[in-house]
Amino acid sequence: MLNFSFQNPTRIHFGEGQIAAISHEIPLDARVLLVYGGGSIKSNGVYQQVSDALTEHTWFEFSGIEPNPTYDTLMQAQTIIKAENIDYLLAVGGGSVVDGAKFIAAAALYEGNSEGNDPWDILAKQQAFTKALPIGAVLTLPATGSESNGNSVVTRDGNKLPFSSPLVRPLFAVLDPGVTLSLSDRQIGNGVVDAFIHTIEQYLTYSVNGKVQDRFSEGLLQTLIEEGPKALAPATNGDLEVRANIMWSATMALNGLIGAGVPQDWSTHMIGHELTGAFGIDHARTLSIVLPAVMKVRKEQKREKLLQYAARVWQITDGDDNARIDKAISLTEEFFETMQVPTRLSHVDLGSKDIDLLIERLEQHGMTALGENDDITLAISRKILTQAL
Repeated sequence: MLNFSFQNPTRIHFGEGQIAAISHEIPLDARVLLVYGGGSIKSNGVYQQVSDALTEHTWFEFSGIEPNPTYDTLMQAQTIIKAENIDYLLAVGGGSVVDGAKFIAAAALYEGNSEGNDPWDILAKQQAFTKALPIGAVLTLPATGSESNGNSVVTRDGNKLPFSSPLVRPLFAVLDPGVTLSLSDRQIGNGVVDAFIHTIEQYLTYSVNGKVQDRFSEGLLQTLIEEGPKALAPATNGDLEVRANIMWSATMALNGLIGAGVPQDWSTHMIGHELTGAFGIDHARTLSIVLPAVMKVRKEQKREKLLQYAARVWQITDGDDNARIDKAISLTEEFFETMQVPTRLSHVDLGSKDIDLLIERLEQHGMTALGENDDITLAISRKILTQAL
């Protein structure tokens, strides 16, 4: 196992009715900006619950944060922050809203560098920052784990870029499985697949004898495989226990725990980001397209872990090594199809003619040495995308 330091200070309030916990989590003298997306929280009752919890607080609101939040939208919040002396953010929504709040929080106090103070430098130049507004989160769509980590991804002019800092990790997060009952099938499928692939990125690398991390990861993968389809099936899509297990799995998939002390890949994500940036494809759907291709192209490099994945997650023990690996990859694709997401570029109307642009974007963004060994070159990324056709 690799050396690591681990701390996750986000306080989690899990379960029905826990939105009320906001009232004692946010200081009464805080000036709060509630940030959210397209307004679905007003139709599903979440907005009212949040409003009730903030009765004793001074608060304002900013809406319109889109899936794959954009720089231009997020910067509009700075006007309210300055005008109303906002000193606390409350993100209510899915991972995109929480990601957006993180950038808003960093940009609000960003002092820049000798070249200027454009907050986009936080992403484009990975410019460090030393302070950010405090953030709380009410999660409505389990998927990204953003509610208890310091990661964020923001898009500007077709460039989808990540940044990470402990300064923007939410101080608390409310996870009420009941609020997920209003999600569409597309949102459910995307969320389950996103959590699944977050887990895979930290598991399907090479062994360092991290038995605890591996067993945690395998448990999360099995839970998502078992519960994900139930959330789509008419007979069980209203089952709160199903939703609870999915919600907690998504948080655990990317709160730092399973990735501590083990190598991590993230090539699927980096390639997937270019698909979103260039063509506007849902984040999770880019991942479901790219991951099977990564598994196939990197079969030799990931052989030991692929065999472990086949045996422990899918209970595949018959056949030679290659047959077991191929079967595990096939079952992974079948699971994605059950969750109603694409597994080929052709499923989203893309073809070989589009690969050059994606490779150009990877090069432009410095994504030229990806994977757990930094050995996925642009040529190998091209092979992965070609495999995904």
